[in-house]
Amino acid sequence: MTIPNLITIARLIIVPIVIVMIMQGRWVSAFVLFVIAGISDGIDGFIARRFNMQSEFGAYIDPLADKALLVSIYVTLAIVGAIPSWLAIVVVSRDAMIVSAVLLSWVMERPVEIRPLLVSKLNTAAQIAFAAFALATNAFDVNLGGLEDIAMLTVAALTVASASAYLADWLRHMAA
Repeated sequence: MTIPNLITIARLIIVPIVIVMIMQGRWVSAFVLFVIAGISDGIDGFIARRFNMQSEFGAYIDPLADKALLVSIYVTLAIVGAIPSWLAIVVVSRDAMIVSAVLLSWVMERPVEIRPLLVSKLNTAAQIAFAAFALATNAFDVNLGGLEDIAMLTVAALTVASASAYLADWLRHMAA
């Protein structure tokens, strides 16, 4: 077990705590924990690369922790009415599609290599930023006016673009 893997596991443990904080309306705590989780994602990756601590376990658990955090946050924010339900549906649908494709590939004995695409990195950054904004809006009464709609549409567009890119790669892989 490496230090980056322990940091990632800690991020997974934070997820249900953040959800409870949101459900209880404890917005400042939810925001702070979410920011800690977001920063830990960068730290574990940096440590893994810088000190050659990459592992197969880390390659699987890190994106799982990211998805657990983001999907949980978006669903919970939609449930409490902090973001529109349609946005949570777009975010969750992308991840469900990717997981389904990977599982189908595995069942068909055509496992697909999962590699992060630039658009997916941009998508993840936008999703994290918008979730932090939604939490900050409730925690600190932040209001950016029309920028909220632009941010939402950006997240949706990047999510759809990322899903499309992964789908195209998967279809090429399955046809080969």
